[in-house]
Amino acid sequence: MEPVTKRNRAAWEVASEKHVREYRDLLDQARNGSSLFACELDLLRPMLMSSPDIVHLQSGHGLDDIALVAAGAKSVLGVDFSEVAATAAQRRADELRVPCRYVVAELPGAPLCDECADLVYTGKGALIWMPDLRAWAKDAARLLRPGASLFVYEAHPAVPLWTWDEDEPRIRPDRGYFERSHVNDTFPANGAVEWQASLGEIINAVISAGLRIQHVAEYAEPFWRPDDVSAAAWRGRLPNSFSLVARRE
Repeated sequence: MEPVTKRNRAAWEVASEKHVREYRDLLDQARNGSSLFACELDLLRPMLMSSPDIVHLQSGHGLDDIALVAAGAKSVLGVDFSEVAATAAQRRADELRVPCRYVVAELPGAPLCDECADLVYTGKGALIWMPDLRAWAKDAARLLRPGASLFVYEAHPAVPLWTWDEDEPRIRPDRGYFERSHVNDTFPANGAVEWQASLGEIINAVISAGLRIQHVAEYAEPFWRPDDVSAAAWRGRLPNSFSLVARRE
């Protein structure tokens, strides 16, 4: 494991303790509602009609996995490099008797069989951990069965530029859209390095893996915001998230 990846994994392990501290709250959320956004469900609904086997790359707290099963998935296999996150997610899935299981592994290169998924789902803070998106996309494509799809719902690549000022949206003077990386100073912090890529680079990485792009959309709504922050950048004028669907022919 590369030194930066080791530091990022350590930061994510610490951040994932939140999933343990809030175990009961997250369990109630999983039991009583869906963590999937409306824009996700609109795109996922046709794919979920066939009761797919899903692989969730960088699965985090696992609430999306439970929601995917509730929406029609046959099973979900989550992969995360945090043992804390994966263990808490497995405990929740077992308690709710949902067919989700978890593997602790670094990506790309998780020990999963080729062509094991009808759908690969990822996002919501996943791509920032990937220094080589082409290698990531190739590995995701490896997991897809013929005719299967890759689904991404993620923070827009421009998000690192936005300040959290409440009066007006502003661009941070210490960030650039075409920078290679930056040090996270919000969540999970602890010196984690977030890798950056433009939207074009993300799309081209997926194309380079041999997948056919079927859909790309940008949204003003962020997928995550701290409870005590109301940033002007989130009020509809700027892109804060995007979705992408690609298919293995």
